[in-house]
Amino acid sequence: MSSTTGLPPLSSKGVFSVSSSCLINAPRKEVWEVLMDWKSYKEWNPFVRDQRITDARKNHLPDETPREGCYLYIQPVHIPPSFDNKWFPGSAFERITALDHENYRTAWVNVEMPHWLLTAERWQALVEVEGGKTRYETIEVFGGLLAYLVRAFVGNGLKKGFIAMAEGLKSRAEERYERHVSTTTS
Repeated sequence: MSSTTGLPPLSSKGVFSVSSSCLINAPRKEVWEVLMDWKSYKEWNPFVRDQRITDARKNHLPDETPREGCYLYIQPVHIPPSFDNKWFPGSAFERITALDHENYRTAWVNVEMPHWLLTAERWQALVEVEGGKTRYETIEVFGGLLAYLVRAFVGNGLKKGFIAMAEGLKSRAEERYERHVSTTTS
């Protein structure tokens, strides 16, 4: 891992990747709480509207505590990003491969299709920067035969989605942090 990024070298060798980053005026712990509060995504995230821990058949589980090895059903995914429900939403079925609370990183891989057809590895990381701020970084690498079609048909929409999620995370975390600071200084 480089000192300039919180993202590790990716194991995926892909056809293309999508990434985004932003500087957030809030501590990492505060941003991590927002990022990991999946139930609130519908309130601030126009790209990934919901994601839940499931079993291998996509049945929601009563214990939705994320852990490495768990399945993650991400649905709806709005490409292009939107808070409206008028778009035909997409979905993704993943397995969590990393959940590092100490270093504020999480990752998952797509498990819906055979590897030769489509692979996708997504990482999200929070890096503490000077002044108590946080840099959010995310990347997803796509591989396999279908990755060429994904890039051609929804590549730009994915880029817009990653940017919209980063902007939404920034806005939500900064609002929460400002509320927290104002209540503790009053």
